[in-house]
Amino acid sequence: MSQISQTELKPNLADHLPDHSQLPDEDGSFVKNYQEPPQGDLLTDCITPILKQLHPDGNYCIGRDCGIYWRLPDPPEAPEKGAEAPDWFYIPNIPPTINGKVRRSFVLWQETAIPLIALEFVSGNGSEERDQTPVKGKFWVYERAIQIPFYGIYEVKKAQVEVYQLLNGRYQKMIPNDRGHYPIEPLKVELGIWRGEYQNQQFPWLRWWDAEGNLLLTSQEQIERERQRGDRLAAQLRALGIDPEA
Repeated sequence: MSQISQTELKPNLADHLPDHSQLPDEDGSFVKNYQEPPQGDLLTDCITPILKQLHPDGNYCIGRDCGIYWRLPDPPEAPEKGAEAPDWFYIPNIPPTINGKVRRSFVLWQETAIPLIALEFVSGNGSEERDQTPVKGKFWVYERAIQIPFYGIYEVKKAQVEVYQLLNGRYQKMIPNDRGHYPIEPLKVELGIWRGEYQNQQFPWLRWWDAEGNLLLTSQEQIERERQRGDRLAAQLRALGIDPEA
């Protein structure tokens, strides 16, 4: 079945196409590696304060392994033939629910926005994430069909991430800055690799920094930082003979 774009669809036709509640929201497959869930948690936790500042009305969505339908499934009983499900993605300026119901998938012919960035966590050799086969390849779909402005391919085994930016309709591989990070200008953040422990696991994690190169902290890291500040202040007061509890 040929590709269906938002611009090609007439309003009356879109009204008769299936929506997120009618299309399948999973294909029965399992998460492919143990590190994927905490990696998604880490990305979401760190960037949430930034997104709340950008969207005080709360109109944004973060998706994880959630189908983005860019065309009708063909055949209908094979939902994966009409959708891609990035491991992590962010869509600005759309509400997180539809008519009070949690989104089951994102259906492009019924949306007013597309993802600004999609990230894939490589489980195999990376060929699936770099597949440019027309209509079938994941890279091709993100670049040519959905046209996501930023696409990242993260390989934990190699401790690296490739980031592509859509320029003139085609992906161009970005060059990291002096810090080894990739600026995501619309968000005023940088994306890169951080080595450390998260959720009791040691990995080269994919993380965010601000535009000045400061690591965006998780909520738990922020709590720990405030505790350390409090301890230092209490020690200074005691050194001056002041009871910090008074």
